[in-house]
Amino acid sequence: MTKRQMHLVAYSKTGPTARHVGGWRHPESVLDDFLKPSRYVQYARTLEDAKFDGCFFADLIGIYDIYGGSYETYVQNGGQISYLDPMVVLPVMAAETRHLGLGITLSTTFHNPYHLARWLGSMDVMSGGRVAWNIVTSAAELEARNVGGSLPPREERYDRADEVLEACCALWNSWDADAFVLDKEAGLFADPQKVHYVDYQGKWVRTRGPLPTPRSPQGRPVLMQAGSSDRGRDFAARWAEAIFTDQRSLAALQAFYEDIKGRMTQFGRRPEDCAVLAASTFVIGETESIARERAEYLRSLIKPELWAARVSGSLGADVSKIADAKGLAEQQGTQGIRGAEDRIRQAMSDKGLSLAEAVKDAKNDEIVGTPSQIADHLQYVFETGACDGFIVAPTYFPGMIEQFCRMVVPELQRRGVFRKDYTGRTLRENLLGKELT
Repeated sequence: MTKRQMHLVAYSKTGPTARHVGGWRHPESVLDDFLKPSRYVQYARTLEDAKFDGCFFADLIGIYDIYGGSYETYVQNGGQISYLDPMVVLPVMAAETRHLGLGITLSTTFHNPYHLARWLGSMDVMSGGRVAWNIVTSAAELEARNVGGSLPPREERYDRADEVLEACCALWNSWDADAFVLDKEAGLFADPQKVHYVDYQGKWVRTRGPLPTPRSPQGRPVLMQAGSSDRGRDFAARWAEAIFTDQRSLAALQAFYEDIKGRMTQFGRRPEDCAVLAASTFVIGETESIARERAEYLRSLIKPELWAARVSGSLGADVSKIADAKGLAEQQGTQGIRGAEDRIRQAMSDKGLSLAEAVKDAKNDEIVGTPSQIADHLQYVFETGACDGFIVAPTYFPGMIEQFCRMVVPELQRRGVFRKDYTGRTLRENLLGKELT
């Protein structure tokens, strides 16, 4: 029997920092290339050399301005801004790789299904079947304002998202796999009987089709999602082939894993049809003491005001103006990422913290140790059945990613829990071990 192997996907942003808000200040952080193609080319090569399943880019339609009612804190202190549209960056990375999966975050609330299907389908064709769509319903009013709308209630956003996914899948299926004939002598380019109208009509979206974009080598992009609310978990159980989850304990991760896998059966899906990936950030040292010193130094680079601004963006509420959980709920309205809110509330409950203390406590979530210790941790979490792999988020760039790829990945490979080479031709085959059914 083949030993079960974990999956690794890198978390990315088109800026100098990703999850660690002080990482850009690290002496080894490279800042002169985050607006240049060379940065993303080298990043892609590093991940592919390490046999990562892929990377995905988080994105926001704007700049957070919830904290203090302004984007000043974010801009001045190097907040995590997507300076470039990932739609421009991914083709650069695709051209320099052959196996690495490439994911992009796009909102079902603020994009129509025809454009989504065509953008993603075109990239999937051009990359040879290596694209993933990280599906979000959006959680910030600023995004709505930037596109001239308003943010619907959470439940309504997911109802619309279901229709957008139904429409996109129908559009991706509007071409049969063998539609092209390409017979010069007979003058037959493609068989029109194998191209189909969609005529999708729902409450929120409608589209006629067909797409001008043919089916990709993997049929359609891999679907990623990160919902944590009850409605979000139902959405993930119905659609997701990869789930990005950020649980704060092994017990919470195990409970999430079992819940999602159980819900999938209610939608006629098998548990193995989706990979649950746990968010992880690392600080690596040649010795444990060196790793801990590096972790303390990295934490010293975080400006408290910027951290508060980041948490405010995730919660959809200005944490400088609220004192407790009740005030948080009153200020949020329809905004906020439920997973971020759940982590804050969990810390308040488990540790007896105030809201301000829980906000500060949320920073300290790195996995710290030697390459062997980190491999021990990942192997243990994976082999307990709490996840199918990990989302690797950098502290500073490119150093942490390079350290992980050169120091931790070989240890995981030596233990037989991570691949030494790609076996699939598409992202879906490498991530799930199968083609689209």
